[in-house]
Amino acid sequence: MYRTNTCGELRIQDIDKIVTLSGWVQKSRDLGGMTFIDLRDRYGITQLVFNMESNQELCEKARKLGREFVIQVEGIVRERSSKNPNRATGDIEIEVTSLKELNKSKVPPFTIEDDTDGGDDLRMKYRYLDIRRSPLQNNLIFRSKLALETRKYLDIQGFIEIETPFLIKSTPEGARDFVVPSRLNAGQFYALPQSPQTFKQILMVGGMDKYFQIVKCFRDEDLRADRQPEFTQIDCEMSYVHIDDILNTFEGLTKHLFQHTLGVTLPDFPRMSYDDAMKKYGSDKPDLRFGMEFVEMNDFAKGHGFGVFDGAELVVGICAKGVSESYSNSTMKELTEWMQRPQIGAKGLVYVKYNTDGTIKSTIGKFYNDETLNEWKEKFGAENGDCLFILSGETEKTRKQLNELRLEIAKRESLMKNGDFKPLWVIDFPLLEWDEDSKRFHAMHHPFTSPKIADIPNMLSGDHETMKNLRADAYDLVINGSEIGGGSIRIHDRALQAKNFELLGFSKEEAENQFGFLMGAFEYGAPPHGGIAFGFDRLCAVMNNQSSIRDYIAFPKNNQGRDMMIDAPSLIHEEQLDELNLKLDLKKND
Repeated sequence: MYRTNTCGELRIQDIDKIVTLSGWVQKSRDLGGMTFIDLRDRYGITQLVFNMESNQELCEKARKLGREFVIQVEGIVRERSSKNPNRATGDIEIEVTSLKELNKSKVPPFTIEDDTDGGDDLRMKYRYLDIRRSPLQNNLIFRSKLALETRKYLDIQGFIEIETPFLIKSTPEGARDFVVPSRLNAGQFYALPQSPQTFKQILMVGGMDKYFQIVKCFRDEDLRADRQPEFTQIDCEMSYVHIDDILNTFEGLTKHLFQHTLGVTLPDFPRMSYDDAMKKYGSDKPDLRFGMEFVEMNDFAKGHGFGVFDGAELVVGICAKGVSESYSNSTMKELTEWMQRPQIGAKGLVYVKYNTDGTIKSTIGKFYNDETLNEWKEKFGAENGDCLFILSGETEKTRKQLNELRLEIAKRESLMKNGDFKPLWVIDFPLLEWDEDSKRFHAMHHPFTSPKIADIPNMLSGDHETMKNLRADAYDLVINGSEIGGGSIRIHDRALQAKNFELLGFSKEEAENQFGFLMGAFEYGAPPHGGIAFGFDRLCAVMNNQSSIRDYIAFPKNNQGRDMMIDAPSLIHEEQLDELNLKLDLKKND
């Protein structure tokens, strides 16, 4: 038996028990006549004590152990004279009577501690060592519990877990596919699924009624902290449902997950239209943990001789509470330069300070007197000590720029509190987006999303301008400014689906070639259906107040899409290329 107990299990009530423990040497302390070793496994740390007087040979053996050596000890549980209140096992220690070295270890390239000295790439290269650290282990344990709770809730709701294929057909919509050459079908390729979308719709046609899957998906796109080339979704579909049925079901799932993993009780989720979200926050995933709602100013800011405002499509601002005197001239200059960066692209930043002594300081005082600026103060609901920040320009760009400023000020003022969760549903998205460069429509969500019933006649009319105003039966779950999941009611009628493909620029032949199997299935009594998919990795991160999903994935890729541990992607042998009927120039440049 390698162990009778784990390293996080023993307590004061276990005094005088004879136990066997196994684990890694966390650290060793030689105090002359005594040697202490912290022994670690994934359950915790237990202190071992070796006494030179009682067993010199054993003590000398312990002193030769290095960090991360794997050992087994037998000993007696004793009460510690110097207790450690910060450790669950801090009241006891093990007086070791037997020591066995199970395996040696090289000196690790970084410290295996909560606060490590290893950089991202180094820790990803030695991921097996990084996983030994408690923070990463706790993240993976949390992920496991979240998956179990998801399955538990959906099972109670009558959902059936069904696996869908990983080798599918490449489609032109959405992100780039990862493609897989077929050996048995020369010159042809599979694609790895970006989502199981068409398969779950087929399952509804097949009468499965309620489907779910915690499934791996793949997208060959540019990477960042909350994106990976392979990621996991909680993927779901339901038949005979309207939007309310889906939102209520998955609001229930979200509440269940927060309650049973974090002990957090969420209130009912508000619902906000896409148009309202863009108008009030400049984002379709607004963070509601703080205020600073947009105030549109066209009606009262124009016509005063300030050309920047008078010639703008939109003048809009926010009120930052209590910053008028803490934001110096240098701070305002810094914020203005931050907004003018190419990533944001604002031409400038106007501010109005309402000081605590009642005075007003503004960059536009030449055009607006104090009486007018006090009227603005009332319209914004501002008070002495507050500051207005104002942008102007094209409507869409200006709203997005002001959203960036709103988030930046919230970070500076520490308004995003850990443990504060503000979920909402964003609904009534546009069905289509017009791309001026390609002169064609793109699906806001995906090409299988149904328009609202009231908009179907407009969709069938074919009028170009009308198409821009079509509303989708689509919805996103947003928590703390992160999109956690999205879905829609699906088209289940062949003629309507064919029309949507036509609007998206598919020829009849292309639509039939890519999705003929789905439209054919619609001719055999497809029920009304809809669904949703949660980003599982992102949900884990947001629930733990983290921005990066990497530490909730056991073996993630870096920003270049590389697995640093196994060094992938990599070259393959020419024989494999020949079998796949591929000819590539694999010669490296000198």
